[in-house]
Amino acid sequence: MADTENVLDQAADWLDAGKGVALATVIGTWGSSPRPVGSQLAVDDKGAFVGSVSGGCIEGAVVGEALSTINDGQVRILDFGVTDEQAWEVGLACGGNVRIFVERSEDQAELKRLAAEKPVATVTDLADGRRGFVTPSDISGELPLDEAIVAKARLALRDDRSNVHETGGVELFVHVHNPPLRLFVVGAVHIAQALVPMARIAGYNVTVADPRGSFATDDRFPGTTLSEEWPDDALNAFAPDTRTAIVTLTHDPKLDDPALEVALNSDAFYIGSLGSRRTHASRIERLTEAGYSEEQMARIQAPIGLDLGSASPAEIAVSILAEIIAAKHGKLDTE
Repeated sequence: MADTENVLDQAADWLDAGKGVALATVIGTWGSSPRPVGSQLAVDDKGAFVGSVSGGCIEGAVVGEALSTINDGQVRILDFGVTDEQAWEVGLACGGNVRIFVERSEDQAELKRLAAEKPVATVTDLADGRRGFVTPSDISGELPLDEAIVAKARLALRDDRSNVHETGGVELFVHVHNPPLRLFVVGAVHIAQALVPMARIAGYNVTVADPRGSFATDDRFPGTTLSEEWPDDALNAFAPDTRTAIVTLTHDPKLDDPALEVALNSDAFYIGSLGSRRTHASRIERLTEAGYSEEQMARIQAPIGLDLGSASPAEIAVSILAEIIAAKHGKLDTE
């Protein structure tokens, strides 16, 4: 996400400086493509570029096509085969195919909006470059959008999945621009030590909160955002949103319960809490006394994690992350 923001910001700066600019976007991949769908590269009228659409193996050809687009204003769709040898050079085991959409960029405000506003999906007509914008609550832009493509765009936002959709013989590219996924962990315990690196690999920005000074340390959680505030204060400052997962792992009601109260009043897409069914029943009693409804408390996944037969801290961490991923994609059975 940060890479895309940098590309769009640089493109906006080039326009502000009076330069011609083109954007190249990966709209399809097959096989072992070096860069995922949605990756972008911006080119100015002198051939300078930022970003990547292939990890280096086809950038030169794309820049040349982008310069042509800057000059004539015509959109272009490029198809490249990435050989096994080229793929090996950028760290992949085998090659594949990449499809790239190139367009002249002239709207600085649009670029800045896409770099800053999240979540939003753009829907682009690949024949002429006209574009619509879809958020969870709004539709705008010059491209008319029917209910079916709006629904697909919102599903793409949920799943972080940019893709091309064909409707009535027209190819529409849905490009997702989402805020980062975030994971807030209450309790710097052994399970958290396994969960944090796994979650980072899965694309989550992770924060661990634990007021017990010897727990949340750089030695135990290298490269991780740590907080020694009380979890409810830390979570309020964290400001959970629809891209946030929250887990409580301490087994201590003094730490877990206040954080759960903040979580239940948030838009977090996942809330999970460690503990047995008996422990969770006691938790529900306390939250009921605090005024929370059955509907609210049903959001808490407890015992936490998918039932994988997990035993060790690492296995439990796998089950937690699996449940978070299932929730993110709407695959979690909440009945």
